[in-house]
Amino acid sequence: MTEFEVGAVPFNSDGWGPPETPSQLLPNHPSNVPFAPFNRSEKLGRIADWTRNYNNQNRNPRNSGHDSVFDFNLDDSIPVDDDNTFHLVDGKPPPRPKFGPKWRFQQQRQLPQRRDEEVEAKKREQEKERARRDRLYNLNRSGNNNPRREAAVFKSSVDIQPEWIMLDQIPFSTFSKLSFSVQDPEDLLVCGALETYDRTYDRVNPKNEKRLERFKNRNFFKVTTTDDPVIRRLANEDKATVFATDSILSTLMCAPRSVYSWDIVVQRVGNKLFFDKRDGSQLDLLSVNETSQEPLPEAKEDINSAYSLSVEAAYINQNFSQQVLVRNGNKVGFEEPNPFASEGEEVASVAYRYRRWKLDDEMFLVARCEVQSASETKGQQSFLTLNALNEFDPKYSGIDWRKKLETQRGAVLATELKNNANKLAKWTAQALLASADMMKLGYVSRVHPRDHFNHTILSVVGYKPKEFATQINLNTNNMWGIVKSIVDLCMKLKEGKYVLVKDPSKPQVRIYEVPADAFENDYVEEPLPEDEQVQPPTEEEANAEALAAANDVEDTVVEAVL
Repeated sequence: MTEFEVGAVPFNSDGWGPPETPSQLLPNHPSNVPFAPFNRSEKLGRIADWTRNYNNQNRNPRNSGHDSVFDFNLDDSIPVDDDNTFHLVDGKPPPRPKFGPKWRFQQQRQLPQRRDEEVEAKKREQEKERARRDRLYNLNRSGNNNPRREAAVFKSSVDIQPEWIMLDQIPFSTFSKLSFSVQDPEDLLVCGALETYDRTYDRVNPKNEKRLERFKNRNFFKVTTTDDPVIRRLANEDKATVFATDSILSTLMCAPRSVYSWDIVVQRVGNKLFFDKRDGSQLDLLSVNETSQEPLPEAKEDINSAYSLSVEAAYINQNFSQQVLVRNGNKVGFEEPNPFASEGEEVASVAYRYRRWKLDDEMFLVARCEVQSASETKGQQSFLTLNALNEFDPKYSGIDWRKKLETQRGAVLATELKNNANKLAKWTAQALLASADMMKLGYVSRVHPRDHFNHTILSVVGYKPKEFATQINLNTNNMWGIVKSIVDLCMKLKEGKYVLVKDPSKPQVRIYEVPADAFENDYVEEPLPEDEQVQPPTEEEANAEALAAANDVEDTVVEAVL
């Protein structure tokens, strides 16, 4: 057996390591030559590391567990040469598949790459959709201060004259905190006559639509408060101190939801207060897409402009309210006939309920409220209000009524609540003021998106006003709180004429003191020479301009306005 001889190990008395003086380590080793040849490119490190835990032994199967202590190829402590990690990337395009027997298998080998591309494409689409939803969410949160809506320049409903004195401006944010509870009203008088509702219209659907008829011979009245003979009589009898109509009260109650400008004339006469509307006021029209995010065309002559659509909506609403009735000559009469109709004149089916609310111990409010139809259910008579929503172009709303009304009626109503929040809230408020048992909403659409003369009824849905008010988040106490605060503010003013104007670009309302002859036929801002004065229009032109919106449904008048 060959003996293993251990050479002489020199002792270093000055420290650790070999001594500085060279010694003969091996018998045949030449002097002044290092033990192992090396150069600057060699990696010099530890000889062995017995403390290292080499877990992944499969990465180098040639090394066993005990040899791994001498392997430093995977050691992070040793700097890695960049040249060893460099790989040449093949820039040549992949070979085009050849159509043949092997095409099926070649296509399968490329499927994973295509699947990755599809996943990446889907991720990009999801990111775009998420960004779009976030953008719409931010726009919805901004409410009436939406920059897209403010980008369109809205005009004031009335021209502010230089001699008007602004007394106060009230931001809508203060209205949301108001609350006032009123007792049930009492009916002082009911005038007019009603026709019964035709229940066959409850079965109308897009597949069984009905053409909207035109009622040329029936007259509609939009009389303001001070021109109402019944209200004048009640004022002389001191039945109340505040007088208004349901359309004026609903405008005040739903003011925080409004975007377009509107104005209401306030007259303080003695200890009484009258809320009026001007002749040809915007209150006689119906706004369309007022609270929508998509702006309407600004050109007034465009059939889809805000003005043209409001005239069209008023025209549709009047005809719809008369078409869905049983027109057999039988009418439900009341204490007095229609106070605005002449003898022998054919009037629309409407009943006026003059109702009184108690605001405080010394203040009462009387309002003229309208209902359009009557119905008898289980021997009890009920009142109905009839209103119509109109579709002019599905591109603006994003929902085609003819396709969605039967399957997704809730989505259609939700879209209308988003685009016409103010109009629906005002209709609901008017139904609550009149104590209507049911409010019927009709869905009326154009025969063709570019035809604004011919329309069809697609569906009619009924709602109970109180339940619908809860659904659209319309608080009755808040509505009366707004009215009470404005009444208290106006009662502090001295006798005279004032006007409430909703700012066309900001969510606030302003109060102006105006001359006593403001809004009269002979009122002008400054006197002008006769040759420079605009000649007054003829009677026919004046009627066409003032009454075409809501009071006259004749074809010639409607075509002239549109």
